Amino acid sequence: MIWFKSFTPTLLNERPKNHIGALLGIEFTEIGNDFLCATMPVDERTHQPAGILHGGASVVLAETLGSIASYMCVDPDKYIAVGLEVNANHIRPVRSGFVTGVCKPIHIGGKTHVWEIKMYTDKGKLNCVSRLTVAILSKPL
Repeated sequence: MIWFKSFTPTLLNERPKNHIGALLGIEFTEIGNDFLCATMPVDERTHQPAGILHGGASVVLAETLGSIASYMCVDPDKYIAVGLEVNANHIRPVRSGFVTGVCKPIHIGGKTHVWEIKMYTDKGKLNCVSRLTVAILSKPL
């Protein structure tokens, strides 16, 4: 297991709701030994004007998953995890339903983490691939 301590989706979903992930309806659904999953609705909150999933919303899902995964890998009394770089390839449009992000590590180091986040439609089709680099910083005193 790569996590610093045990977490549950319920615990992650009970975090304060004053952030963009909550505004977009992101919900954590599964935690494995080396992966983290979350869903996001595809609706008026996450659409672009053409009525399909906004690429920026996909990036919010990717950064939410990777940042929380990094947080789960470090001692939260000593460190914070902040996004450093994110990219995304939008493979197919999604009009409605949900997308599910699956976040897996590429590199877990002392100062940086790199995550691959693949997103799938309700029908299991790949719609986006993202990579997130996270900086691990000492927590301010």
